[in-house]
Amino acid sequence: MTSVLYDAPGPRAKRRNVLFSVVFFVLLALLLWWIWQTMDDKGQLEWALWKPFTTSEAWTTYLLPGLADTLKAAALSMVIALPLGAILGISRMSDHRWVRIPAGAVVEFFRAIPVLLLMLFANEFYVRSTGIPSDERPLYAVVTGLVLYNASVLAEVVRAGILSLPKGQSEAAMAIGLRKSQTMSSILLPQAVTAMLPAIVSQLVVIVKDTALGGVMLGFTELLNTRSTLAANYANVIPSFIVVAVIFIIVNFILTSFASWLEGRLRRSKRSTGAVLGADKVDDVNAAEVGGTYGTGAGGSI
Repeated sequence: MTSVLYDAPGPRAKRRNVLFSVVFFVLLALLLWWIWQTMDDKGQLEWALWKPFTTSEAWTTYLLPGLADTLKAAALSMVIALPLGAILGISRMSDHRWVRIPAGAVVEFFRAIPVLLLMLFANEFYVRSTGIPSDERPLYAVVTGLVLYNASVLAEVVRAGILSLPKGQSEAAMAIGLRKSQTMSSILLPQAVTAMLPAIVSQLVVIVKDTALGGVMLGFTELLNTRSTLAANYANVIPSFIVVAVIFIIVNFILTSFASWLEGRLRRSKRSTGAVLGADKVDDVNAAEVGGTYGTGAGGSI
């Protein structure tokens, strides 16, 4: 199949693609074999190092509480950052300069600062200016940093999603007398959600992973932080890293799979569900319309 953007590969191109694929998988297999051999030579594959993960103590004492704190911080950040990002993104498109300029300044400022620095600033603010207990302070700092940074990024995602829609949508809304706020809430945002969804999910995955920064710098008891305690008790540093990495992969895979399902559902809901009429039904409808037109004309002449 050939299109404007893609030419179907010929016989030589197909053979070349197959050759490249075979070489890639051979190199990948050699790399995995080298990693396996290296770990085996260093004694990292011994059953004694992996046995703790078959007991409930390692999970109920370390991994599951850490995972719960990770998901708690990520969920709070998502719930706050999504609507805040939408508000900032829409504000950047306002016709009023006193709304558009401050919103743009906020977005550009917090988007330019590393999220770890925002967490550290928030932690110092809570230490010096609030009475939040010390055991809860890391959670507040992590959520604050994640919200400020990711709301700014999501604001640009929302703005780009809305601007990607055809201008005819806004012009048609103006033609029927809708205000800009009505156009945004009733026409533009519902259509832009589907286009924005992949980028939004990618940013949500980043939020889940960035919770680990709070564990490293602020002592937040998230999954990676509790892994270090587990590794110190069982002396299995490499296996614990591998297990935690697998947990993060599973969590993010579930999140992206749910987003893919939701995106497909939204796309299907926008398709037409009208019944297909047969030729005889179409003739009946046309006849009825013609009769109605003539009847109206007769009534008008009378």
